[in-house]
Amino acid sequence: MIRFLLNDRLVVVEDTASDTTVLDYLRGNTETSSSKPVADEKRTGTKEGCCSGDCGACTVVVGEPEGGQLKYKTMNACIALMPSLHGKQLLTVEDLAGSHEADQQIKKGELHPVQQALVDHHGSQCGFCTPGIVMSLFALHHESAEDKPDVLEALGGNLCRCTGYRPLVDAANSLANAQPDDEFFRNREETLSKLQTIEQQGSVNGNGACIPASEDELAQYLLDNPDARILAGGTDLGLDVTQQLKKIEKLVSVKNIPSLQTIHEDNNELVIGSAVTYRSIKSIFTKYYPEFAQMLDRLGSQQIRNQGTLGGNIGNASPIGDTPPVLLALDASLDLRYGDNIRNIPLNQFFLDYKKTELTSGEYIARIRIPKKPHQLKVYKLSKRYGDDISTVLAAINLETNGDGQITRARVALGGMAAIPKRAELCEQILTGSPLNNETLSRAKAAIRQEFKPMSDVRASSEYRLEAACNLLERYFMELSGQNVRIICHA
Repeated sequence: MIRFLLNDRLVVVEDTASDTTVLDYLRGNTETSSSKPVADEKRTGTKEGCCSGDCGACTVVVGEPEGGQLKYKTMNACIALMPSLHGKQLLTVEDLAGSHEADQQIKKGELHPVQQALVDHHGSQCGFCTPGIVMSLFALHHESAEDKPDVLEALGGNLCRCTGYRPLVDAANSLANAQPDDEFFRNREETLSKLQTIEQQGSVNGNGACIPASEDELAQYLLDNPDARILAGGTDLGLDVTQQLKKIEKLVSVKNIPSLQTIHEDNNELVIGSAVTYRSIKSIFTKYYPEFAQMLDRLGSQQIRNQGTLGGNIGNASPIGDTPPVLLALDASLDLRYGDNIRNIPLNQFFLDYKKTELTSGEYIARIRIPKKPHQLKVYKLSKRYGDDISTVLAAINLETNGDGQITRARVALGGMAAIPKRAELCEQILTGSPLNNETLSRAKAAIRQEFKPMSDVRASSEYRLEAACNLLERYFMELSGQNVRIICHA
């Protein structure tokens, strides 16, 4: 049974199919395990726009314990599956009105401050996108000062086709210095207590969904059910349901396993649990790999970064996944667990072919290890849109040089250039031991053209991808040698 709080009310979901989206549940479009339609919440303020996690019309807010505090984060309900709600608080636009006064002063229908800000700044026209924007502003309003994102970042996952973004930004900025004073803020300790009670009830297993509370339980479940699909952030798995119309009979969620959501570091390496979200790793990447952290800002929207995980991006094995090339350039390795056995393999050996990996049936990615080495990492992402878009080409380049300007070690990893995220090994061989000059660059670019035969698709032709990859290597050479590189920022 999936247990969560809908606002302050405990909801126990017993008979809803495990691959039901949160959006369908809220709008009453769900099916039971016996395939009979049922009427659930009928909260139709949450809209269906794209059903692929792009437009933000379906944005809801999820509250969950983090470091002993209640944190509110946005989520795309259209691609989130119901098991992802277990042990969390779910808020929709229907919960907000009348929540900002002291309880005895609540007036039915009185607007929440974020709703009133939109009214005051004329931030709604047709209104279809407005509930999602309200929820994004609500989450921003409740962010702590140290975690608060830029307004444009917070609204980057919400599309508006008619109002224009200036009124929306003005509404958000009007709340910048306002402290939250609503029932959600006042009741945060009570909400935390309720969520902890759900957590103390332990694992869930039934109706096609397993939600283990430990890695031992996860490992055993996968031994017994090697055909189960692993649900982490679900930002890609959800598309199988909404776009490919696939039925997923068995799901195992890793979002309630603490050891998979921790980050550990020592003098030699960073060890990142596979269920750590993009947003959660940004601060430590900003410290050690600022280029990596900047690229994460362009990976999906805030809603996606709140839910998507590093392990999921690797395990999905997409040739255009944004993080694998960077991790390849940093010589990352993976801890893979099968039952009680754990093996560590270099990430460079993990990807075998298109959507095929080294994982055996019943095995899962437990942790990602990144060695702490001196580096000169640069990350370049080319896409049609600057943000919230799929890569056309992604290059992660990391060269080490000595005092004489000779390259002593080379890592050049590319996404969008082959069936897998791939290191340019011929290029690396030419670079290693060579001086950092134009002759070396010409030979390295020729090696890229020899080694890669990218496909042509709607994003780019094969010729464009090859030319772009070579140009990015040239840009790296220019930046590393201190030359001025004229860049037009599309942010």
